[in-house]
Amino acid sequence: MQITATPGAESTARSRRPRRRRGLWATVPVAMGVVALTAACGPSYGGASTAASAGSLPAGSGAVVGTAATGLGTVLVDGRGRTVYDFANDTGSRSTCDAECAMDWPPVAAPAILPDRLPGVSARLGTTTRADGSRQLTVAGHPVYTFSGDSGPGQTNGNGITLNGGRWTAVGPAGSSAHTGSSSATSAY
Repeated sequence: MQITATPGAESTARSRRPRRRRGLWATVPVAMGVVALTAACGPSYGGASTAASAGSLPAGSGAVVGTAATGLGTVLVDGRGRTVYDFANDTGSRSTCDAECAMDWPPVAAPAILPDRLPGVSARLGTTTRADGSRQLTVAGHPVYTFSGDSGPGQTNGNGITLNGGRWTAVGPAGSSAHTGSSSATSAY
C-alpha cells in the first residue's frame, strides 16, 4: 500500500501545529549568564575601583572605615569606599554641620559597637552624639563626613573646599588631614 500526499496537505498540517518560538529558551539562559558574569566581575563598593584601591577595608567585617589609595595618598574611606572628610569648624568632638550642611556632607554613622582597632587605621576612633540624637563617628576626636559631590569610591572632590563657613579636608589613617592636591574651590551657604 502506498500513501500519497496531496499537494498542500503538508502545509495544512504545519499550520495546525502551534508555532514554537525558537531561540527564546536559549536566550533566557544566555542573558542570565551575562548578568551573573557582570555581577561577579564588576566593581564592588568598598572594594577596588579604578580611582582607588581599598587597602584595608575587610570584606564582610562591617568595618565603618578603612583606607584607600587616592591621588591625595592614602585616606580613610567609609564602608562604601567613599572618602572621609573632617570640617575645620567642628570644635572638639562636637559637630557643627547640621540641616542643609549635613545634606552636602553626610555624617559617617557610628556603629553600635565601636571596634578597638581597624587594619591600616592608626587614629583613635570614637563617637559623638549629633543635635538630632544620632551617633556620628569621630576620628582622632573629630566628627567625620562623606561628600555628596563624590559620586563614587576613591573620589576626593571635597578636599580643600571651603563651604559652610569652614574648610573640608580628607582624613588620613592617622587622623591628620590630607593636604596634597587640595582643591581651590570656595563656596558658602
